[in-house]
Amino acid sequence: MGQEEEREQRLRDFAGFTVDNELIEGHDMFTHVMHCLPAHYGEEITEELIWDPRRSLVWDQAENKLHAQKAIMALLLE
Repeated sequence: MGQEEEREQRLRDFAGFTVDNELIEGHDMFTHVMHCLPAHYGEEITEELIWDPRRSLVWDQAENKLHAQKAIMALLLE
């Protein structure tokens, strides 16, 4: 994000490095994925994996980030 002029080169450089179910399958049930969002589905992580309730901590991570941002805003507005 923010480096759109390099998009095509980055897609070529990182082809094959997508986090997907195939990558996670060989790991135990305690393996989880996180992502700082926003995600480009199919480029860095698959949509299926982000929404997988057994593997994904993405939404918990986003919620925690929201609370941290609210705390900073409250502190600054005091």
